[in-house]
Amino acid sequence: MNLVKEVIHAKDRIEEYIRETPVEHSSFLSELGNCQVFLKLENMQLTSSFKIRGALNKLLQFQNIKPKPYFITASSGNHGVAFAHAINTLGYKGEIYLPENSSKVKIDALKKYKVKVNFHGLDCVEAENYARKVAEKENSIYVSPYNDLHIISGQGTIGMELEKQLKDIDLVLVPVGGGGLISGIASYLKNKNEKIEIIGCQPESSPTMYESIKANKIVEIESKPTFSDGSAGGIEQNAITFDLCKKYVDDYIIVTEEEIKEAIKIILSKQYMLVEGAAALSVASYIKKIEKFRNKRIVLIISGAKIGTELLKQILCD
Repeated sequence: MNLVKEVIHAKDRIEEYIRETPVEHSSFLSELGNCQVFLKLENMQLTSSFKIRGALNKLLQFQNIKPKPYFITASSGNHGVAFAHAINTLGYKGEIYLPENSSKVKIDALKKYKVKVNFHGLDCVEAENYARKVAEKENSIYVSPYNDLHIISGQGTIGMELEKQLKDIDLVLVPVGGGGLISGIASYLKNKNEKIEIIGCQPESSPTMYESIKANKIVEIESKPTFSDGSAGGIEQNAITFDLCKKYVDDYIIVTEEEIKEAIKIILSKQYMLVEGAAALSVASYIKKIEKFRNKRIVLIISGAKIGTELLKQILCD
């Protein structure tokens, strides 16, 4: 499996459908840590999240197939919106399964698309397993949020853009849920320059990948409520992201809810941007281990923008 070639093919496939997102230097965060900090702004991507990259790369595999199959996916939110945008753009048909406790802002974002929304379970893995069974039963195509080579290589196009946009990157901090984003970025960048350090960022309330790597197997742990709902939940057994994370991710930083909340405030007050909790993981992790980054050139992946007004009010007024 040559993921560098897969990422290059993904870039060629999806580039007319997506934005090349900007990289912004953060004076505040750079001065705070006596280093150079750059923000990769996937919150400015179409559908306000990096997820559109993987969804399009997967669905475009079927562009020349007639008749088009029916597509089914599962998502806690951002992948679902990306999937809906992609099938609408490409003229496909499909449906989405969400956990019953998905955030209202992400459910509302789906309403503008012509796509059926279903609810199952209280965890993303429950929704994923059920959606996969439905797809098998109905002879439809299941589109995983992360456990798929085409999804991973689509997300890896972020690494390809970074290679062009910035020279001499020392470290990249990446939010981690199921591992599709970090697997794609790390697989590409590490194969191009093995000296680049890749650090995964997870909430203390749902550190499934971190605990799985420690245990050397995919484990099931309780996911507690977290501001980082986009990264919360379990990982499918036999997910290919687990082995990719074992191979390419150098370290993990685990942050508290208070640290996530403060990072959201900092991004708003110093960068003048609204971001969701999962996107703030990289900033929170950088600040938590700031002494590690002195004199380095660091990229923080800002993965998405969807945060509800009620949650934002709670964060700002607490």
